[in-house]
Amino acid sequence: MDDQAGAHAAWGGRVDFTDFDAFDESALVAETVRGGLGYHAVKSRAGVPLRATFLAAATDPVLANRLRVVGRAGAGTDHVELPAAARHGVAVTHTPGANANAVAEFALAQLLALTRDLPAHNHAAHQGGWRAPAAPAAELSELTLGIVGLGRIGLALAGRATALGMRVHGHSRRPAQAPVPLAGSLSALLRTSDVVSLHLPLTPKTRGLIGQAELALMRPGAILLNTARGGIVDEQALAHALRDPAHPLAAAAVDTFEHEHAAFASPLFGLPNALLTPHVAGMTRNAMATAALRCADHIAALLTNRPNGIPVVTG
Repeated sequence: MDDQAGAHAAWGGRVDFTDFDAFDESALVAETVRGGLGYHAVKSRAGVPLRATFLAAATDPVLANRLRVVGRAGAGTDHVELPAAARHGVAVTHTPGANANAVAEFALAQLLALTRDLPAHNHAAHQGGWRAPAAPAAELSELTLGIVGLGRIGLALAGRATALGMRVHGHSRRPAQAPVPLAGSLSALLRTSDVVSLHLPLTPKTRGLIGQAELALMRPGAILLNTARGGIVDEQALAHALRDPAHPLAAAAVDTFEHEHAAFASPLFGLPNALLTPHVAGMTRNAMATAALRCADHIAALLTNRPNGIPVVTG
């Protein structure tokens, strides 16, 4: 919050403010149960982990307000311990699709930056260097984009890339709904794509989906984009591939990491062919406003026993 004083002045009479590190579970629990009051609902943001300890404390019967709903202004709910939420009777809702356009645009920006080597040209220019490319860059119409995950974001990217002349194919858990050609397998997609973009949730099945073996399948000079979840890609394997000049993978753009926020650390640090950003793909004004309002509507509906049409994540 850039203008804390202004926010306090504008909202102080209507909401309570507090200041603590939400990634410190003990501080989060202490604030949630402060004064024995508790909350009926929590709006989750920034991927703050909501694990079993928090959920047990927030639903303690001694509280005046027992937690009933966790609302996520965004699509991913991997930060919530869903089995524990179910045990404690807490509904978990989210806003799938609210940031689809924002993330698709960001992935396209990553694609353009790396296919034209913009980070390296920018760095050289800031050092006073006149850096000519070692070889002419390919135009988008010469490239094939492989999209792993054809949900709302994947489809939004597919439409934009197609409009720019790229050949697009995908790999999806729901092939009947795919409006683009499908690769027969993930391996086939990796072998036949110049750029691979990941757009799928982090689940036990997708954790570590892209590792050493998968990276080795990619085309010479290929690029990997990850705006999904950090755990989908083995970051150590990715770093090893990017350090090896003989590896087919030429570059990667990563917006999501295994360890983020206060715990932010990655073996990708310092690699010139890794374009790193701090999980900002979905942070546009329109996407954030849409997600926040939709999340508030979902929470209100669930608290007033109107669940019809409200997305609830069960695991």
